Amino acid sequence: MSHTLFTSESVTEGHPDKIADQISDSVLDHLLAADPSSRVACETLVTTGLAMVAGEVTTQGYVHVPDVVRSTLNRIGYTNANFGIDGANCAVITSLDRQSPDIAMGVDTGGAGDQGMMFGYASDETPELMPAPIIFAHRLTHRLAQARREGELPWLRPDGKAQVTVEYDGDRPVRIHTVVVSTQHDEDVAQAELVDAIARRVVAPVLPAELYDADDCILHINPTGRFVIGGPHGDAGLTGRKIIVDTYGGMGRHGGGAFSGKDATKVDRSAAYAARWAAKNLVASGAAARCEIQLAYAIGVERPVSIHVDTFGTSEIPQQALVSALSEVFDFRPRAIIESLGLTNPIFTETAAYGHFGRTAESRVPEGLDEEVWFFPWERTDAVDDLKSALGL
Repeated sequence: MSHTLFTSESVTEGHPDKIADQISDSVLDHLLAADPSSRVACETLVTTGLAMVAGEVTTQGYVHVPDVVRSTLNRIGYTNANFGIDGANCAVITSLDRQSPDIAMGVDTGGAGDQGMMFGYASDETPELMPAPIIFAHRLTHRLAQARREGELPWLRPDGKAQVTVEYDGDRPVRIHTVVVSTQHDEDVAQAELVDAIARRVVAPVLPAELYDADDCILHINPTGRFVIGGPHGDAGLTGRKIIVDTYGGMGRHGGGAFSGKDATKVDRSAAYAARWAAKNLVASGAAARCEIQLAYAIGVERPVSIHVDTFGTSEIPQQALVSALSEVFDFRPRAIIESLGLTNPIFTETAAYGHFGRTAESRVPEGLDEEVWFFPWERTDAVDDLKSALGL
């Protein structure tokens, strides 16, 4: 088999785009808590000293949006004006209007909230049934945040990125080839101290020993030598600009629609979750080692206009038989997806950092966080037996 390299990246919860995602999803969750039938399309922009929330909302509930913005910034760690924005003193602008009644006409009857195509992906290369590069990158960024929050590395600031290149033999990961970590930091930390601490206390503890050898891995830590100005002060952040971080790290395709700030009548979100749920169960059933499912919808129409399955040569079952089995076991109508996965519950803020997929016991539940909050319903493998029966396995 040929050896190839594949790279994926993740970003911390303090990255400006992820701040925007978390604010948008926190507004969504507060509205769902007040009224589970809320229709929400919420976009956020953050920059130096300013957060702006805009979009369309139809709800019977009430949420004081500036309070949500400030509490989200404080929770992430932006509590110091020297970081460029802080929850206590930043300006907050809101511009929220009603959702178009033209859209509601189709959604109220159970139809999709928009047209478009959504993808779900799964692979048996990791216990999470996810591509290895994105899982490892998420582990690194989450560890950065943990070391900052717990005071283990007190000079860390909230913004940061990680990138992992994995060497594959065919479709099997055999070695972590390169790791890149860029983390915001206080001015008074020496570069040598930072590099040593990140290598020993962030990188080494979270990467699998069978794939990571510090002596046989290229390691770039803050390669410019300085990363003091970061967060919204270094770059403006916008909701929906990290859709590859949110999904499969580029290994699976993406339909182009972002997730955060959207209630589940928007199939950009709910159908992508359903496609992951279906793909994961198909791989868990043993029917394929890799699987990508595409769903496509027309606005106001209940059922997908098409379902496509690609197993990349890892299954002997014909595609049409796979499509038939998936259609028999899973109901891909938006209303059915919402009911099956409980998507009127306020569970979305936790999705807005460290990935919407692959959150299982093997992905290391953060200390102090309830498993029910960390795990997502679309990560269940509860349809394996039904799929096996439908496929005659």
